[in-house]
Amino acid sequence: MRSKYRWVIVVFVAFITLINYLDRSAVSYATAPITSALHINNFWWGIIGSAFSIGYLVLAFVGGPIVDRFGVKRVWTSAAAVWSIVTILTAGAASAVGLFIIRVLLGVSEGPAFPAVTRAMSRWLPNQERGKALGLIVGAGVPFSLMIGGPVVTALLGGIGWKGTFVILGLLGLLWVVLWLGVFRDTPSQHKRVNAAEREYIEAGQIAEEKETHLQRTQWGKIFKNGNLWWSAFGYFAWGFMFWAFMYWLPGYLGQVYKLNLAAVGAFSVLPWAAGTVGAVLGGYLVDVFYKRRASIRTRFITMGVAILLAGASLIPIIASPSLGVSITFISLGIGFGMVTGPLWWVVSIDAAPEQPAAAAGFVDAAFALSGIVAPALMGFVSQATGSFSSGFMVMIILALLSGLGLLLFTRERGRQASALTVEEVNESGA
Repeated sequence: MRSKYRWVIVVFVAFITLINYLDRSAVSYATAPITSALHINNFWWGIIGSAFSIGYLVLAFVGGPIVDRFGVKRVWTSAAAVWSIVTILTAGAASAVGLFIIRVLLGVSEGPAFPAVTRAMSRWLPNQERGKALGLIVGAGVPFSLMIGGPVVTALLGGIGWKGTFVILGLLGLLWVVLWLGVFRDTPSQHKRVNAAEREYIEAGQIAEEKETHLQRTQWGKIFKNGNLWWSAFGYFAWGFMFWAFMYWLPGYLGQVYKLNLAAVGAFSVLPWAAGTVGAVLGGYLVDVFYKRRASIRTRFITMGVAILLAGASLIPIIASPSLGVSITFISLGIGFGMVTGPLWWVVSIDAAPEQPAAAAGFVDAAFALSGIVAPALMGFVSQATGSFSSGFMVMIILALLSGLGLLLFTRERGRQASALTVEEVNESGA
C-alpha cells in the first residue's frame, strides 16, 4: 500500500503559512491601539505598512536562489525562527521609527517563505497534485488566516492588549519550528516515513530536474529571458496591490469610513477573506482539472487572466455606491476572484524553471512584495490627502485590467525538456 506522508508535509506547510500571515497582518487589526499609543497618523501608518514589503522584496528575490542552493529545511527553519522572534519584538516598539525597523526585519525574515513552499511542493508532489495542494496551502494559509485573524486577533487585543498579542503569535511560530525539524526532509527519498510505492508515485509525476536535491548555481538567464515569468510578475503585482491594500487597510477603512468599533471591524472582516479562502481552494482545483484535460501551461494563464479581470470589475460598484453593504459585498467578490490565482503563481513558477523553482518563485514574489510597498503607502497618502479611498480603488481596477489582458493575450506555451506523466499514465503504470 502506498503511504501518504506527502500530505503530512502539505498540512505542515499550510500551518506555517497561516502563522506567517497572522504575524504579518496582525498589525492591521491593531491599528487603533498602536497608532494611539505611538501617536501615528494615516500618512505615517501607510509608510509603516510598506516597511514589511521593503524587507520582503529583497529576501523574496535573493531568498529563492538561497533555498535552491541550501535546501528548504535549513533555510525555512532559520527564517521561521527569526520572524517569530521579530514578531515578539514588535511588543517592544516604542516609536514609529522603531516599529518601522521591526516591520522591515519581519519582511526580511519572511521573504524566503513562498520560494520555499514552491520548491518543497515541486519535490514532494507529482505534477497532477500540485494545484490542489497549493490551493489548500494558499487557501488555508493566506485568506483563511486573515478570515480568522479578524475575530481572533481582535479578541486577543481586547483581552491581553496589542503587546501580549504579538508575544503569543511569535511563540506559536517557534513551536512550529520545533515540530518541523522532526517532520520534514528536503526530498521524499530522505524520509523513512515515505515508502517505496509513494516515492515511485511522486517520481512518476516529476521531470528529471525536479528530482535533484540542491542546485549548485542559479541560472539567471533562464529567469530573466522567460516572458511568461515577466507577465506573471506583472499580474502578481496587480493582484498584490489589491491584496496588500485590503490586508493592511480594510480594518482602518471600515473603522474610518463607516465608524465601526473594534469588534464590528473584526466581524465585518470575516466575509472578504472567507470568499478568498473559497477562491484559493477553487483555483487549486481548477488548475489541476484543466491541466488534466489538456497538458498545457496556457490553461494556467487563462485562468489567472480571467480571475484578475473579474476581481478588478468587482470593485467598480464600490466607487459608484459606497455603502457598507455594497463595499463588503464587492470587496468580498474582488478578493474571492483574485485569490483564485493564489496557487497558480507558484505552479507557473515550477513550470518556468523546474530545476530552480524557488528562484523563479522569488522573482515573481518580488513583484508581489513591490506592490506591498506601493499599495499601503499610496492608500495612506490618498486617504490622508482626500479623505476618501476611491482613488486607490481606481488604481486597483486599472492594474487588474492591464495585467489580466496581458496574461490572456501575451503568454505563450513553452516546451518542456521532458514531460511528467498524466494522472491516467501514472494509474496505468500501477504506481
